[in-house]
Amino acid sequence: MARLSLNQATIKRASVVETVDGCARHGIEAVGLWREPVADQGLARSAKIVRDAGLRVSSLCRGGFLTALDNRAALDDNRRAIEEAAALGTDTLVMVVGGVAGDKDLIGARQRVADAIAELSVEAKAAGVVLALEPMHPVFCADRGVLSTLAQALDIAEKHESVGVVVDALHVWWDPDLDAQIARAGSSIASYQVCDWLTPVPADVLLGRGYPGDGDIDLDRLTRHVAATGYSGDIEVEIFNADIWAADFDEVIGEVSRRYHSIVEPAL
Repeated sequence: MARLSLNQATIKRASVVETVDGCARHGIEAVGLWREPVADQGLARSAKIVRDAGLRVSSLCRGGFLTALDNRAALDDNRRAIEEAAALGTDTLVMVVGGVAGDKDLIGARQRVADAIAELSVEAKAAGVVLALEPMHPVFCADRGVLSTLAQALDIAEKHESVGVVVDALHVWWDPDLDAQIARAGSSIASYQVCDWLTPVPADVLLGRGYPGDGDIDLDRLTRHVAATGYSGDIEVEIFNADIWAADFDEVIGEVSRRYHSIVEPAL
């Protein structure tokens, strides 16, 4: 249980208080927080709630959305996100970099991401925060993430001391070069997130995540490859699923714990 983290998105309707209380009841020692519920609770109050419960924040989600033709507002928001991560005591700010801008220039959008990360990395380093680039499944390229492979994320991350990558099972499992790229990532892996890919895919593909073991991803193999890099950080269970969101928080957290023990932990 020491490495299991519940990503707050798994119980999307829960407040920071409810998320932390649920984790504490189930013996989960870490939580991945999202900026919006943290803002609702208050930054200082959220940090105190986690600290008083004896938990740690495994990551803060999310920064990013850096593909606009005019990035000034996004850069300012990411600077705030870096400050929030530091205040919460986590060194990992998950970066969902953004989709194709209105000009439909995919190559240009990726370059804008690289330029923005170069600028933000200086401030991240000063704050002791790693910008964790999250490559996303290609189905999200248009609206959420123009970095579609771990290789593309690493091409940027390797240029900056304070930039790493997220290995999210849902987003990378399909990649034919995944094994080599995980080995390449090595110590650049800032976060490992698990769930499963469900079929048939729902109308809103964003909500097509399931509990580990319920879908098509070989999580045993993927986890072994991540572990072989020496990654010893938290492992977040992050699920976007309307039925799971509608379920009782305590039941969901209990099932997350059971699936982690039976599906993920044996591969570590």
